[in-house]
Amino acid sequence: MTQTAFVFPGQGSQYPGMGKDLADNFEAARHVFQEADDALGFKLSALCFEGPESDLKLTANTQPAILTTSIAAYRVVEAETGCRADYLAGHSLGEYSALVSSGALEFADAVRTVRERGTFMQEAVPFGMGAMAAILGVEPAQLAEICSEAARGEVVSPANFNSPGQIVIAGHAGAVGRAIEIAKSRGFRKAMLLPVSAPFHCSLMMPAAERLATVLVAISVKSINQPVITNVEAEPNSDAGRIKELLVKQVCAPVLWDGSVQKMIDLGVTRFIEIGPGKVLSGLIKRISKDVDTLNVEDRSSLAAIAQ
Repeated sequence: MTQTAFVFPGQGSQYPGMGKDLADNFEAARHVFQEADDALGFKLSALCFEGPESDLKLTANTQPAILTTSIAAYRVVEAETGCRADYLAGHSLGEYSALVSSGALEFADAVRTVRERGTFMQEAVPFGMGAMAAILGVEPAQLAEICSEAARGEVVSPANFNSPGQIVIAGHAGAVGRAIEIAKSRGFRKAMLLPVSAPFHCSLMMPAAERLATVLVAISVKSINQPVITNVEAEPNSDAGRIKELLVKQVCAPVLWDGSVQKMIDLGVTRFIEIGPGKVLSGLIKRISKDVDTLNVEDRSSLAAIAQ
């Protein structure tokens, strides 16, 4: 029997105009954008639909914008198709979309939380002091050596295990720069800085994790309807009591996306549907396994493909 996973994108998938086609054509999507505007007290919907891109790229805006667009798309999938997920997962921020879809988090709570999460992550490290870089073609053990050599008393460590041969590192800007040079000297020519505003998913994010923990105290969590594969462990979680602890850990821990997808395949998933803006996760999943089907839903035409 075909098992299906819904996967939700994280930061970097945003673009001006996202969600507009769905909101123009489906009441379920319009309602989600209105709920976000009401919860945040400003027109997040206008930022999603019109930009400008410079404002949409600010982490405190990006996170609620992607979450809202993803949940709008999810509600349309729910209302317009018979498609249901056996497992849920999201990349970093996308884990909040997965948790809303699982029924564990209320959308309004989640959108306010990720607005604050984005602010905390942005403020954890002064602008320019941190960096992230992608190193392509490297094995995890080789990268651990490179990071160890590059650190020199500073922080640099793996931040995203995205797919075989694609690992992102994060840390102090100097240490990340040294890691790039060491990687290139060892033959990994495709090592490049990423255009991000902070070094996410490394120990420099500890102040953000501590602030997020205080916000999550006030959030109510309900039972999980479908297992969520967590970024921190790459294992299915159905225990609502662990959600807050895992979300706090996630801020500083590497995103185990490659392992999460492999786990879902091991559990029998043969179809992955990316719900939300862009096709970043679909591309990564195709690199992880050629044997699974990938689809994405972000507008009417892509919705029609899964409704067939």
